[in-house]
Amino acid sequence: MPFFAPGDDPGANFPDLLRRIGHVAAAPAGTYDADLLGVPHATTCVALRYDGGVVMAGDRRATSGNLISHRTMEKVVQADRHSGVAIAGSAGPAMEMVRLFQLQLEHYEKVEGSAISLEGKANQLSAMVRSNLQAAMMGMVVVPIFAGYDLLRHTGRLWDYDATGGRYEERDYVATGSGSLHAGTVVKVGFRGDLSRDDAVDLAARALWEAADADSATGGPDVLRGIYPVIATIDEAGWERLEDSDLAARYTRIIAEVNGRTPQQ
Repeated sequence: MPFFAPGDDPGANFPDLLRRIGHVAAAPAGTYDADLLGVPHATTCVALRYDGGVVMAGDRRATSGNLISHRTMEKVVQADRHSGVAIAGSAGPAMEMVRLFQLQLEHYEKVEGSAISLEGKANQLSAMVRSNLQAAMMGMVVVPIFAGYDLLRHTGRLWDYDATGGRYEERDYVATGSGSLHAGTVVKVGFRGDLSRDDAVDLAARALWEAADADSATGGPDVLRGIYPVIATIDEAGWERLEDSDLAARYTRIIAEVNGRTPQQ
């Protein structure tokens, strides 16, 4: 284990600590196309506010070009008790970034004795996205969504990012990934300022359904294999992921509604 002199304390910044002890791999040299390497890509995720918190949702499909590489990928991940990350982009770098982010938050809390603020977490994730810029320029782009419950403001908040680490707080909802246009449109049409938790979950589930119907890289509910999107809520009580049995009932209602539409002439 490394030792530091009293005046050389690395502080609570976990990535800086890793760099100082030489545990961060060098950035890849040269240029390449991620699609040519068959790198799995995560796709559609959405997040929206409701009266008392936020909902985060993501489909389970990862694609490599025109192939389905994974059917059960976890794109919505708990960061800590009151926040979560939803990822889109190159799956490997994205999952590594999320794991490092989780360690950073845990390390900060242990060193400082208190959790970092929600906005501080959003800023830390922004720095991590920016540190991936060289890989992003070569095709390994990571574009997450960050959301959580702000214990200081007593409300849900959410942010999206660009490949350069730009951080943008959204007021009501956000979508990312290849199906974001379709999912975002559904949320935009159905969003209200007084949504209940149950209504917000239904809206997120419907958004992913419509995205999967129009975007081949977005996976819909797979009843045959029992695979459903990852949908979680974050409120004052903390993170809660919905059970597959709950999602199965919600998608059964969506399917019945779609089947009941009057056929177009």
